[in-house]
Amino acid sequence: MCGIFGLSGCSYLSVLDPRGPIGAADKATILTSIALMLIVAIPVFALTGFVVWRYRASRKATYAPDWSHSGRLEIVVWVVPAIIVVALGGLVWGTTHRISPYKPIASAARPLPIDVVALDWRWLFIYPDQHIATVNKLVIPAGVPVSFRITSATVMSSFFIPRLGSQIYAMPGMRTKLHLLADTPGTYVGRNYQFSGAGYAAMHFQTIATSQADFDAWVQQARAGHRALDPAAWHALQKPVRGGPVITYASVQPGLFDRIVNRFMTADVAQPKPHS
Repeated sequence: MCGIFGLSGCSYLSVLDPRGPIGAADKATILTSIALMLIVAIPVFALTGFVVWRYRASRKATYAPDWSHSGRLEIVVWVVPAIIVVALGGLVWGTTHRISPYKPIASAARPLPIDVVALDWRWLFIYPDQHIATVNKLVIPAGVPVSFRITSATVMSSFFIPRLGSQIYAMPGMRTKLHLLADTPGTYVGRNYQFSGAGYAAMHFQTIATSQADFDAWVQQARAGHRALDPAAWHALQKPVRGGPVITYASVQPGLFDRIVNRFMTADVAQPKPHS
């Protein structure tokens, strides 16, 4: 299959091998949309071949210069595409509302909150409940919904884990949300699909879905470290680096995510002019 789509890159096909309910819904929407569009595409290609064969130079076909209208043909040409467009619109509308990024995933497990910050050119993940943070590495428990808050400390980027689903933008001064869930343990690649400068191609990370026990053990190991995401560390993270190594912080300054968002909203407000 990679050979067929070699020019586009095999990584894009990972959306057709989902590992979560959101990714599965995306896959179903893509395949259903393709099937609906093939209702028009297949007859067009078939009729193209038929017309070339029927009206070839070596065969004398019926010549009807006075023919100008066919009600049946008009119905086929206009009604069938209209039905397909309506069906595609209904499919996309229904799926968009059913798997909205802002809509929590129904589950008996308590969602795990994670704050995501796009940098130049790497990703920062803050775990508010665990009071730890990582760079270019996202660890989550399989079977547990993850509630992301996403922003950017620089230009706009695109947060996307293809096998889990739902691409969403990270924008400076804005707080967006995303809910995902990994069905099974595994390692899934996350990327930035929005051009955000010279190093955006290296702006990817590993998403590691583990069992709950392994996740708890990883959290304890992270807390045992000595590196803290303090103001000095945050200042260093803002320097442009292409990709960069995985970094784990044993502690995070409280309220960092909100300060990153709010710093774009503290521009000086013009003072009212005195009355003359």
